[in-house]
Amino acid sequence: MTTLSSGFARARRWLREHPLAFDATLAFCTLVAMICSSFTDPGDGHGPPAFGTRTPELFSVLLMTLTAAALVLRRRRPMQVLAVTAALAAVEYVLMDPPAPVVMSTVIALYTVASRTDRPTTWRVGLLTMGGLTAAAMVFGSTPWYSQENFGVFAWTGLASAAGDAVRSRRAFVDAIRERAERAERTREEEARRRVAEERLRIARDLHDVVAHHIALVNVQAGVAAHVMDKRPDQAKEALAHVRDASRSALNELRVTVGLLRQQGDPEAPTEPAPGLAVLGELVTTFRNAGLPVEVACADRDRLPAAVDLAAYRVIQEALTNVRKHAGVGAKAEVSVVRVGTTAEVTVLDNGRGSAGRRPGTGPADGPGEGDGLDSGGHGLVGMRERVTALGGVLTAGPRYGGGFRVHAILPVEARTGEPERPGTAGGTGLRR
Repeated sequence: MTTLSSGFARARRWLREHPLAFDATLAFCTLVAMICSSFTDPGDGHGPPAFGTRTPELFSVLLMTLTAAALVLRRRRPMQVLAVTAALAAVEYVLMDPPAPVVMSTVIALYTVASRTDRPTTWRVGLLTMGGLTAAAMVFGSTPWYSQENFGVFAWTGLASAAGDAVRSRRAFVDAIRERAERAERTREEEARRRVAEERLRIARDLHDVVAHHIALVNVQAGVAAHVMDKRPDQAKEALAHVRDASRSALNELRVTVGLLRQQGDPEAPTEPAPGLAVLGELVTTFRNAGLPVEVACADRDRLPAAVDLAAYRVIQEALTNVRKHAGVGAKAEVSVVRVGTTAEVTVLDNGRGSAGRRPGTGPADGPGEGDGLDSGGHGLVGMRERVTALGGVLTAGPRYGGGFRVHAILPVEARTGEPERPGTAGGTGLRR
C-alpha cells in the first residue's frame, strides 16, 4: 500500500512539473470517452442506454478529434480553446442527428476558464456557453426540447463553471495563507535581527559606561599614587586603595553585563540589581575620592521605572567622568535630579575651563560624531543621547555661558521601551544631599 501511494505521489509530481504532458493525456482520455459514448444509444428514455446500436459518423469523429486536440492548449489559451470547442459542439448539434458528445470537450474547457479567471468573467462566459449550447440542442435536435439530453447539456456546463470557480477560490485562499505565512516568517526574522541589533547596542553602551568611568578613575588615582609614592607614602597608599575599589566595582559591573549574554544551562548569572539613583551616593563618593568636588540635589520623589532610573544613573556617571577627564584642575560639578510632572530632569554642571578642544562640540546640541572627543572611543555623548532617545527623552550638551559645561536630560517617567520593573532594581530618587 505504501509503494502504491508513493508511486502515485511521484506520478502526480511529475505531471505537475510537466503540465503539457498532463493536458495531452487529458485530451486523449477525453477523446476516448467521447468516441465510446458516441456508440451508445440513449433510447427513448424508458430503458437503459444500449451500447453498440449506433455508429458515429466520420464527420462527428473529426469534430471530436479537433476538440480533443484543442484541449492540449487549454492552459495557455483558455478562452480561445473554449471558443473553438463550443463552436464545434454547436456545429455538431446543428448538422448531426443524433449528435455525438462533442460537448464533453467544451465542459473541460469551460472548467479551465472558470478556474483561471475572476468570478464576473466566469459568470458571463459560463452563462453564454450554457445558453448557446442548450439552445442549439433544443432547437436543432430531433428529441423534444424538454428531453433529459438537452437539460444534461445545461447541467454539465453549469457544473463545470461552478467547479472551476470553486477551485479558483480555493487556490486563492491557499495562496493567501501561504503568502501570509511567508510574510510572517520574514517579519519574524526581521524582528529578531532588529532585537539582536538593539541588544548588542545596549550591551555596548553598558560596557562603555562601565569601562570609561572606572578606568578613568583608576588612571587618575594611579597617577596620584605614582606622583606621591616617594614623598607621601600614606597618600599613595590611600590612592591605591581607591584604585582597588574602582577596579573591583568595574569587575562587578562587567560581570553583571556579561552575565546577560549567558545561554540557558550556563552557570547562574549574577543577581545584583542594575545600578540606579539609589546608589548615586556611592558613585559621587568615587569622584570625590578622585579629587572632584561634587554637589548633589536630588528630590525625594516616587520610584522611577527601571529603564529611566538606569538611564539617569548612566547619564550622571558619564557626565561626571567627562568632567573629571576634561574640566581641568579646580573644577567642581553639580548634579540635580528633579521630577517635573511626567518627566524626570537630570542636569550635570561644571565650572571647568580646561584646554582648547577639551570638550565636545561648541553648541548646546552637538550631534553624534561632532567633535565627540570626550573619551578614548569618542562615544560618550553618542551613548548618552542614544539612551535618552530610546526612552523618548531629549538630551542636550554644550558649553555654559561664562565657562564650564552643561549636560541636561529630560526623561519621560512612562518609558516607551515598555520594560517592566525589575525586582530588586533601585528605582527611587530618594537620595538627599
